Amino acid sequence: MGGMHRTRADAEGARVASAGGWLGVTAMERYGGAFEEAVDGARQQERHYQLLSALQSLVKELPSSFQQRLSYTTLSDLALALLDGTVFEIVQGLLEIQHLTEKSLYNQRLRLQNEHRVLRQALRQKHQEAQQACRPHNLPVLQAAQQRELEAVEHRIREEQRAMDQKIVLELDRKVADQQSTLEKAGVAGFYVTTNPQELTLQMNLLELIRKLQQRGCQVGKTAL
Repeated sequence: MGGMHRTRADAEGARVASAGGWLGVTAMERYGGAFEEAVDGARQQERHYQLLSALQSLVKELPSSFQQRLSYTTLSDLALALLDGTVFEIVQGLLEIQHLTEKSLYNQRLRLQNEHRVLRQALRQKHQEAQQACRPHNLPVLQAAQQRELEAVEHRIREEQRAMDQKIVLELDRKVADQQSTLEKAGVAGFYVTTNPQELTLQMNLLELIRKLQQRGCQVGKTAL
């Protein structure tokens, strides 16, 4: 009987020891996780401070009228949005798309100008050949008709150029709206869809700040500002 009691006591002790071991591991994991979170939070806070300091330094290069609009809160919110580096990648992607769009539109306008140049040259050649083959007494009538044709062609050219310029403006406006919407969704302070000239200029300045930070290497995990 005594041996049985000891066996039971040993079993109970083993269970208690086992439970103590589990409790110890759980506590270590809990406190270890909290410690890691605290360290990560401190690193995030340090990055935020570095980005905010860099932004405050860069803002001094802007006109005073815009410096007044970029409050500490706005710059702090902007620094928070830049912490994980995603916004830098977004801005880089948006700029690349913008450059491709501008290049495409420029090439389209250049092709149209070349078509117009060829059209003018062909018309000039046609008129010269017609005048050379025309009898002198019919020349005034021919020249009057050619002048009307020339004016009609020039009117067509102006309308096509105007339409192309309108297309370019509308396409660029759409790209700006896309950029504003994308950055707003990314939580970047100061960005929302607007056509207000002052707000657009402010947003351009904010983009310039982000671009300069990116050029300085102010990305995640980098301390050199």
